[in-house]
Amino acid sequence: MDVGKRITELREAAGLTTNRLANLCGLSQSFIRSVELGEKGITVESLRLVCDTLGISLRDFFDVPDEAEIIGSDQIAALIARLNVRQREALISFLKTL
Repeated sequence: MDVGKRITELREAAGLTTNRLANLCGLSQSFIRSVELGEKGITVESLRLVCDTLGISLRDFFDVPDEAEIIGSDQIAALIARLNVRQREALISFLKTL
């Protein structure tokens, strides 16, 4: 698995820029970008910060969905992309209760 690409996928699905993700998880934007580009590795601790910020577990991070799930995920991502930041945060809070 390409960890950097996975971070990019999840970050974009959440509607976050690298700068916003970095600010929210307390890491530098240049570090996040370097990891996404495969130029640097990431520690478990830093990956946990990224996952916590994205509202997912480490298990979810490494659980790559099959093609049928991706199709549904694309539709969900498109709907989420229409939300503003406050709406996305509310949605994430709601989903964490499920």
